[in-house]
Amino acid sequence: MKKYLISIALLTLGMQAHASSRPWTFWYWMYGAVSKQAIKADLQAMKDVGLEGCYLMPIRGVGERPDYQGTAQQLTPTFWQMVDYAMEQSDSLQMQMGVHICDGFALAGGPWISPEESMQQVVWTDTIAHIDRRHSTFALPQAHPGHLGFYRDIAAFAVRVASPLPQPHEGGTIKRDEKGVFRAKTPGFIEFSFDAPQQVRSIHIVPSGNNVQAQRLRIEASTDGVTYQLVRQLTPPRQGWQNTDQNYTYSLPATTARYFRCYWTPVGTEPGSEDLDAAKWAPTLKIRDIRLGADAVIDQYEAKNGSVWRIATNNSPSTDFPEVVMLDKYGSPRHPLGNGIWRIVRFGHTATGHTNATAGGGKGLECDKFTQKTVEKQIDSWFGQFMKRPHSNVVRYMHIDSWECGSQNWSASFADEFQRRCGYDLLPFLPVYAGIPMPGDDRVLRDIRTTIDHLINDVFFATAARKARQYGVSLSSESVAPTMISDGLTHYRYVDFPMGEFWLNSPTHDKPNDMLDAISGAHVYGKTIVQAEGFTEIRGVWNETPAMIKPLLDRNLALGMNRLFFHVNTHNPWMDRRPGMTLDGIGLFFQRDQTWFREAKGMVDYITRCQEWLQRGVPVVDIAVFTGDEMPSRSLTPDRLVPMLPGLFGTDRIADEARRLANEGQPMEESPVGVRHSAGIIDLKNWVNALHGYCYDSMNPDGLQNGRFDYKALVVPQGSFVSDASKRRIAELESQGVRIIRTPYCQDTLDVIGPDALLPEGVAFNHRRDGNTEIYFLANQLDSARTMTISLRTTKGVPHIYYPIDGKQEQPVFRHSNGRTELMLTLSAYGSAFVIFTDESQGNAPETTLQHHVLTTAPWDIHFHNNGVSLQQQPLADWTASSNDSIRYYSGRATYTTNFKIKVKKGQRYYLSLPDVRDVAQIWVNETDCGIVWTSPYEVDITNAVHRGNNTLRIAVTNTWHNALRGADAGKAPFDGIWTNARYRTKGDSLLPAGLLAQPIIRITKATKQQ
Repeated sequence: MKKYLISIALLTLGMQAHASSRPWTFWYWMYGAVSKQAIKADLQAMKDVGLEGCYLMPIRGVGERPDYQGTAQQLTPTFWQMVDYAMEQSDSLQMQMGVHICDGFALAGGPWISPEESMQQVVWTDTIAHIDRRHSTFALPQAHPGHLGFYRDIAAFAVRVASPLPQPHEGGTIKRDEKGVFRAKTPGFIEFSFDAPQQVRSIHIVPSGNNVQAQRLRIEASTDGVTYQLVRQLTPPRQGWQNTDQNYTYSLPATTARYFRCYWTPVGTEPGSEDLDAAKWAPTLKIRDIRLGADAVIDQYEAKNGSVWRIATNNSPSTDFPEVVMLDKYGSPRHPLGNGIWRIVRFGHTATGHTNATAGGGKGLECDKFTQKTVEKQIDSWFGQFMKRPHSNVVRYMHIDSWECGSQNWSASFADEFQRRCGYDLLPFLPVYAGIPMPGDDRVLRDIRTTIDHLINDVFFATAARKARQYGVSLSSESVAPTMISDGLTHYRYVDFPMGEFWLNSPTHDKPNDMLDAISGAHVYGKTIVQAEGFTEIRGVWNETPAMIKPLLDRNLALGMNRLFFHVNTHNPWMDRRPGMTLDGIGLFFQRDQTWFREAKGMVDYITRCQEWLQRGVPVVDIAVFTGDEMPSRSLTPDRLVPMLPGLFGTDRIADEARRLANEGQPMEESPVGVRHSAGIIDLKNWVNALHGYCYDSMNPDGLQNGRFDYKALVVPQGSFVSDASKRRIAELESQGVRIIRTPYCQDTLDVIGPDALLPEGVAFNHRRDGNTEIYFLANQLDSARTMTISLRTTKGVPHIYYPIDGKQEQPVFRHSNGRTELMLTLSAYGSAFVIFTDESQGNAPETTLQHHVLTTAPWDIHFHNNGVSLQQQPLADWTASSNDSIRYYSGRATYTTNFKIKVKKGQRYYLSLPDVRDVAQIWVNETDCGIVWTSPYEVDITNAVHRGNNTLRIAVTNTWHNALRGADAGKAPFDGIWTNARYRTKGDSLLPAGLLAQPIIRITKATKQQ
């Protein structure tokens, strides 16, 4: 039966795909500017193009842009009327919807969350007390003022300290600017001098903004101000993009000197990555303040106390501990304090102050993620209200989107949860939050971070999953890292549909870790669907086409994504303004007023065919990479594996990585226009099939210790923290025959299994197994057609080639040898194919091209739809070459009509290709719709439409908005109604080629006889 079903699937896949295989889109309503007419038009356009549904997210409020005259402020009666209408229309179109858990897209807050119910953080105030025979009592410092009027005490302590340092004199070559900021672009130093030698044991740095250079200082000391000795070279902790909630404190070896200086140079700067985000930008030093300290501190304690997503570069435990005395609730010490100087520290907790910042009428404080009742209140107050509306049956998903609310390290129940999970009382160790060294502080801080991770999963995500079930919907979620302290994979255990994100032409904002988190999380926890927010763009430039985004799409399909969400379909409330409303220029412009949105159906159909196969069965992945027991943690990008798997990567990759990481001269590049950044940021387009036939997943401790292990090898990166429980599990796997790689592996293939796919450079692949059916997806990432020999690690059945671009199937010539199958495969420029192994032969024999025939036609009649201009043309010419501004700056659809003659023979097939079209086209022959061309080879099968003698040919060509916007900006708009709120930049004044630029070609083929 299964063999029969697979055969039927191969034959009918292009005709009627399963609903779950169709892509989705995010649907944003901006600034309360919403209209029923446009809602209906939006949803109908989504339906027509082949989307399955949309995630509705209102963004920002009416008051932020009153000039848009919005009336649908979130939570008002008008807003709910629009929601009701959208649901009704969606229901009538048999489309599905998802709704975010709060207003905006980040993350889970609202006006119903009080400061006490919001995300909490530990705060403290302190004062100095001098204790001697005459002064044996002291007063507690004044309580922290709290945020938003909320504060609660936790406990207070007395800590013996050294005499405070006197105020030093500032000097050096790096000076403060008019705003009081130390600023430099060239090497230099900031000097602090004392009138007498002082012992310094710490340095506290307050950067200006998210500045990684402030964390790269070389601390030096001198007794005479001439000869300096190294004290410590500071190294930045790994850190995410939302990194300004805390400053930086580093411990220093006890050093006595009169002069201390902080030397800085851009030399040695890393090129930037998702976990060192601030290094992506031009190396400029910006520091608001530097304070030297006389007391020992826990090194980088801000990176260890759970208040911000950082991974400290130094995890050595403290060795020098001051005397610490816990005070009672009245502020009295539990035993008399000895004579000396004491720091009295009063700890409490208050709101972090983070809000769902992209919201409008539903904006408020972010809910406490560690308290079940508060999470329930948040979900019921927003998502629950949607589920009370008529036609709420269309809502099938509750979605958790972009985590942009920082971290939290306390709640009313945190101390109790800590004791329950860790087995000891946290309160006596509270000083470690403030960086005060205590015996066992490294363990306590790790336990704090681990408890945060457990609570974000066991409370926030578990509650969200339970509420989703109560509402009869599924739970979808993006990544938590690198903002909230967590294991970046564990929350996908609770999520029905994991989601990552990838960006288009936005190196500074791309999220390769997010994609790998979602893919690995799905694989580890057995989730079939891996969703992706796709083609988010920091600044669209209106030159984007389906062909442009296809290589990026295919690369992510090969990584493991199998349900795409286009970012973004922004609701344009006006029917007479185009392109119209956008997310202020962010995201791929994928909505009804995109010039080529109608023709995007060709791309959507392609995606649907791909996803239909990539949602079948289970992934075949050979290697697991352990992420370690450090907290926070997340998946590893391939560059992090080069030191452990040098043999698989090869010598060229090792050399390339050495050059990239050296970052000599700190090279910069510009992408998109106006955004300068490090040229060495990792781009996964340069890491296609980097392990030469092997794929890997990241494996977290939860998956390692509690899940199935279906991998042949486990990599345990050197230097990673591994708990005793993980060590025991690794030893158990090794005893079961799993290859454990603890030291650099230098062979070019694994000794336990050969490569899954032997492919030429630049071909990405994905392998899934559905019972006895092996499914390989192969994607050419080069801009040239290629015929190649491939070798796949299977001999199960017969291979068939399926081309998702048009649904064609072929039965290739192949041979089995040494447990592998070899065959020839031809892929067009950026082309793709599936090789599917089944029990029976399927598909047609490959075709042989008999001839290419440049079409000779009558003159072309051209009609420009948006302005009514018509003309006749022969030969074909670029629209931008016209002296008529209505054509020169035209954007949109224009129809070319002509006729041609051809001799037709039985047994031959006829394909019409467009060798140069800008940018997409739909083709009719004798009024038969033959399809849409949007990517190479820009070809359609016209065999069933063409006939002997005279034939009519109609080609509707559509370009991008680029030229019309340039014309409108120059006062030469090609038609009325051109308007957009997008902030965009383009380089120079050049227009983009547009129209049908070369005569079509007829390609004539016949089937090849199989030997």
